[in-house]
Amino acid sequence: QRIRNYRMQQGLSQEKLAELSGCHPTYIGQLERGEKNATLESIDKIATALNVSLSKLFEKLGGQEAGTRDIPLECYEFLSAKTKEEQEHLYRMLLEMDKYKRK
Repeated sequence: QRIRNYRMQQGLSQEKLAELSGCHPTYIGQLERGEKNATLESIDKIATALNVSLSKLFEKLGGQEAGTRDIPLECYEFLSAKTKEEQEHLYRMLLEMDKYKRK
């Protein structure tokens, strides 16, 4: 999911990311859907192609107790897949909803 979020944030297709990373487009799709486990080599190539550090790509993984949700992280990952304009629109909507809730 994170690979997909970073890819979409940069406006890259799976094919373009595959070209930049030297991986097959089908493999990129399988990774994004969780159908394949990535090798360390391919993760390094993909992170380099996305211009994202490995630590950023893996940050906060495994830090949650079993059965709990990390809502801020889920929100971040949801918003990361959106364009800047969509992010701003969603943020304004959230602020308006928060104002309404307080009344």
